[in-house]
Amino acid sequence: MNSDPGSEIAGDRIKVWFRFVPREGWLPQDTEGLWATRLGADTARVDNVPFLQDGVAQGDVVRFRTDDEGLHWATGRVSASGNCTVRVLPVASGPLGRSPRAVHQRLAEFQLGGEVFSDEFPLVAFDVSAGTDFGALKLLLVRGQDEGWWHFEVGSGTEAFWNA
Repeated sequence: MNSDPGSEIAGDRIKVWFRFVPREGWLPQDTEGLWATRLGADTARVDNVPFLQDGVAQGDVVRFRTDDEGLHWATGRVSASGNCTVRVLPVASGPLGRSPRAVHQRLAEFQLGGEVFSDEFPLVAFDVSAGTDFGALKLLLVRGQDEGWWHFEVGSGTEAFWNA
């Protein structure tokens, strides 16, 4: 690949960076880099699930600008994929312990793709595809939270998700 960041061509994998205000009582980061596939001079499709950035999901197309250091900074979403981002943090004292594997097993029926933040912080970010039974997933997420299995949040939800 050419070392000049401006010369990358469509199809290249790039990292697109997002800036946000850190939430109180949450991780102190104010940026997150997501892998993406370049689609054009200033657009890319997000290829992984965000742990921190809200309002974007895997498969979404984002616009970015490239700074003088060659970093690609997101400036907005061009189109939505229909996927949702759900983050689940197991409760250490709960029946699943701090196990991201146990979280995956509890949600296995939905065939969600996901990533784990770290061994020290077992937050699981799930990619929830547009074809998922959103109603059943939401019921299980709420049940798990009510029964002390985990805490969860929706980082990016679609109209279909919210209306399910």
